[in-house]
Amino acid sequence: MAVFWLFAACGLVMVLQGYILGKTALSKLVYDRHFSTGTCYAGDRIEMVEVIENKRRVPIPWLRLEAMLPASLGFKRSKETWISEGQIYQNHTSFFSLPARTRITRTHQILCRGRGIFRMDTATMTGSDLFAMCTPSLKVTLNKRLVVYPSLRRDEELPSSWKTWQGELAVRRWIVEDPFLYTGVRSYAPGDGMNRIHWKASARSGELQVHQHGYSADPKAMILLNIEVSEQMWNVVTKPDIIEEALSYAATCAAALIHQGMAAGFASNAYLSPEADARMAHLAPDYGLPHLEDLLEAMAAVELKVYRPFYEQLKLEAEAEAHETIDYLLVTPHVSPAIREAIRMIEAKGHRVSIADVQEGLKEAGA
Repeated sequence: MAVFWLFAACGLVMVLQGYILGKTALSKLVYDRHFSTGTCYAGDRIEMVEVIENKRRVPIPWLRLEAMLPASLGFKRSKETWISEGQIYQNHTSFFSLPARTRITRTHQILCRGRGIFRMDTATMTGSDLFAMCTPSLKVTLNKRLVVYPSLRRDEELPSSWKTWQGELAVRRWIVEDPFLYTGVRSYAPGDGMNRIHWKASARSGELQVHQHGYSADPKAMILLNIEVSEQMWNVVTKPDIIEEALSYAATCAAALIHQGMAAGFASNAYLSPEADARMAHLAPDYGLPHLEDLLEAMAAVELKVYRPFYEQLKLEAEAEAHETIDYLLVTPHVSPAIREAIRMIEAKGHRVSIADVQEGLKEAGA
């Protein structure tokens, strides 16, 4: 009989501790996590900070914390965290106990191994009593966002053709024509756009005359990225390393132009991340550090999947209304006949087009 009452007492204690320590384990548990910065560059090291607070007067004997995070974020391993990595995501699981009325802060070191726009939307917490009789779970909404820009290259790492284009643009900064400044008329020359013809002067002289523009110190550059690594490729990028390198060069050029006080824009023929603002599909040339952040975010949002053929992207640029000359830099792994035809259409509108050979940059880097 004594043994019966002993087991009954033990059972009652287990039920009580299950109710007190387990069933309400998460009732006053506060959790938050955030990155030490909202933006960074690929290759940077940042921190992810977790804050966990138990506001109850009793401890939480066992607490399991789980979260799905992007595989591009490399975490430093720790004894209390298990990481299961996949191609796209990695699952983080932590087990620990939390004393009563205690707040702990955990800091994780992260290496941003690749560019992108990453979200950390939820985390799941599971509490337990001493004997796992009650195991309540709670999903916490976080809505945290991290933008990893493409890495920037040093000047000596840029291909010679890219440095030549930047140098020529810097020189033309002082001699580029201003389409809003008219200084007279001149004879028509091959390459002049139809919108420049001065019809009254042409009628008086009997031959085609065009408006003579003055010059401005304000050139505008538009960087266009082609993610098709060959003419035969039509959907998913088959050589992602080439496109990642091209994005790093494009980001470096955009940063250099903006820091020199010039206007820069960006567009590509790729799908963008669903996390990106729709306006980033085509960013017209503009000035200033806020605009540079938009350019870098648009490059971070580029997905390795073709939205439209690059020659169609170029035709859209040729068909767009433009009241000023634009210096186009085409960042492309190849140039097909269709692309060359679209380039001629752009040049016929009076714009300048330069081609940055991505393959050349890779060869120089290998040399």
